[in-house]
Amino acid sequence: MALSNQYLTELARAYGIATEFWDWKGRLTEVSDETVIAILAALDVTASDPESAAAALEQLRLRPWTRLLPPCVVREQGTSGTVAVHLPDGDSVRLSVRLEDGGLRELRQVDDFEPPRWVDGTLIGQASFELPGDLPLGYHRLQATTADGRVETTLIITPGFLGFPEALGDKRTWGYAVQLYSLTSTDSWGIGDLLDLADLATWSASQQFAGFVLVNPLHAAEPTSPIEPSPYLPTSRRYVNPLYLRPELIPEYAELGDAERAQIRQIKDQLRTALAGADLIDRDLIWDAKVRALQIVHARGLRPGRRMALNHFMRREGRGLVQFATWSALTTVHGHDWRSWPAEYHRPSAPEVAEFAGAHGELIDFFTWLQWVADDQLRAAQSAARDAGMRIGIMNDLAVGVGPQSAEAWTYSNLFATGIEVGAPPDHFNQTGQAWGQAPWRPDRLDELSYAPFRNMVAGILRHCGGIRVDHIMGLFRLWWIPEGMSAAQGSYVRYHHEAMVGILALEAKRAGALVVGEDLGVVEPWVRDYLRRRGILGTSVAWFERDDQGHPLPPQAWREYCLASVTTHDLPPTAGYLAGEHVRLQHRLGLLTESLEAELGVAAAEREAYITSLRAGGFLTADPASTQEVVEALHRYLVATPSRILCAALTDAVGDRRTQNQPGTSTEYPNWKVPLSDPDGRPLALEDLYRSERSFRLATIMNDFAAPLYPPGEAELARFN
Repeated sequence: MALSNQYLTELARAYGIATEFWDWKGRLTEVSDETVIAILAALDVTASDPESAAAALEQLRLRPWTRLLPPCVVREQGTSGTVAVHLPDGDSVRLSVRLEDGGLRELRQVDDFEPPRWVDGTLIGQASFELPGDLPLGYHRLQATTADGRVETTLIITPGFLGFPEALGDKRTWGYAVQLYSLTSTDSWGIGDLLDLADLATWSASQQFAGFVLVNPLHAAEPTSPIEPSPYLPTSRRYVNPLYLRPELIPEYAELGDAERAQIRQIKDQLRTALAGADLIDRDLIWDAKVRALQIVHARGLRPGRRMALNHFMRREGRGLVQFATWSALTTVHGHDWRSWPAEYHRPSAPEVAEFAGAHGELIDFFTWLQWVADDQLRAAQSAARDAGMRIGIMNDLAVGVGPQSAEAWTYSNLFATGIEVGAPPDHFNQTGQAWGQAPWRPDRLDELSYAPFRNMVAGILRHCGGIRVDHIMGLFRLWWIPEGMSAAQGSYVRYHHEAMVGILALEAKRAGALVVGEDLGVVEPWVRDYLRRRGILGTSVAWFERDDQGHPLPPQAWREYCLASVTTHDLPPTAGYLAGEHVRLQHRLGLLTESLEAELGVAAAEREAYITSLRAGGFLTADPASTQEVVEALHRYLVATPSRILCAALTDAVGDRRTQNQPGTSTEYPNWKVPLSDPDGRPLALEDLYRSERSFRLATIMNDFAAPLYPPGEAELARFN
């Protein structure tokens, strides 16, 4: 499609901004001039008229010629290529690679017939050098040496193929997906925590032979209430939400005096009284109590060995941890949104921020300590999972992004596009589109930073887990940008350097021995799934979305091998609720349907009956009439019949829960991310209830596909759990 002028069209193409796209109904949809101009403005490009657009385009074309080396070079291992160097015409240059391990490789210059260009009065030439295919994996440095000195840039060599971790080998495995906050135990503080996660992993591995536990994002939230309930809208994806800490698990708790322990017990008892009878999870009340207990433990101090361990953690994390802790301290004083702070605190490097840090050292030390103990408890959860026999263990979830008021946006303010919100275009389940309240990274700035923020974030998440699920992995390829003041339907896609981002993801996972799953649901360009498969990144297949060309349920044998296969997902009700059409009724109550309730219920009923027909035809469902639980179990037998290597069962399905955890397209209209794990009648369940749950053992039997069923433990065995 051509926009109002050819320069605007070429600018959009050069910056990866879509001028048209295929919508969820298969219609080619045009993007307006206004949308493209607004997105370009967020990239600091003025294109409001043909003259300014033409000037911006010429500046973009000359940009590579204004610097000696590109800001970052990314290559797959085993593939050769060239690197272009730009310098005054006739000057000489040598190019070498300083390897990550300290070795040096000289590069060979090859023919380059690109004619020189005039740039700001200087004739600039181009020289090309060959990058050999045998360079090792890692983060290396390209060094260009001229008569004027040396210039360096980052060279990243990534795995061509990741695949399954060595610990898994050629075997299949299955695991539970759990919203950790929803799973409380008798001793937790009203919200699921990292000790609960360790116990869940131990139980599901040792008693049910599960190979992993997939959790919601554990990313950091606000350090003071009110706390954003969505784990997919964090303040930082690099650091952990201390709300998931168990204070009594911290080694220093054991060293407290009787008075201090009594004080913590009193805080916990008061919290339990306040939460008695509550139908929803109250993060604010829980955190306000828990942080008081954590402050008591922190005040105990550290013995020398523990202090050395904390210092080592701080050295390893470096400036990023200091900045996050400083942001947390500033937030407690000036509020959650750094954009409303006094102007002198808007940049981490400002001298006023250093003065603030000097005056609030104890508070910053507390927030640093929280991350250290969170790191320790997460490591313990993964150790418990592996010790119990899990081949993968904990699988962490990586959110798409953060809000513009977040710690990440403060730390890397120039990295984020201003006046833009990330979301999704209209689709079948969200027919008005979605706005997620997230600010997108600028592709050009990521390249300038050699993807360091992304690299550090992924490495940190993978440090204590055996796998990572990347929510909306299409965001590594393109994101739906919505300019401020426009509706979700008025946005457009903006492309990212997917070879760099997918490559870095694979490199960090390779080093961690971890599995990578990409959530590739929704509107996905077909080639994206092919590309991910070629790179050894698993996709995501959900039963309700897997259909053939005629819209019928996809036969089990036609499912992908390289995928995480499940019946449902956290953006849908548990399977029992979905079978009852509760997602349609909820969308109707919230005003999210564009068709009538009757019409949408009819579509849901037809979908349900089509699946039941397929289940009967395949011999997965024999009862007639079948109860809801029998259909749920049959759907999981269907899942096991697929060739998919990684199978996933929602913990909600294991207990017969019906309530939706999250309704996309809403915020306060529905209690998203606040619903506790419950039984079929809506009564909250504790972790200990799972240990004697017959439903869960029936489902585990199906997932294991054993000839003989697993049986719930007897009273003698239960005594070991209590």
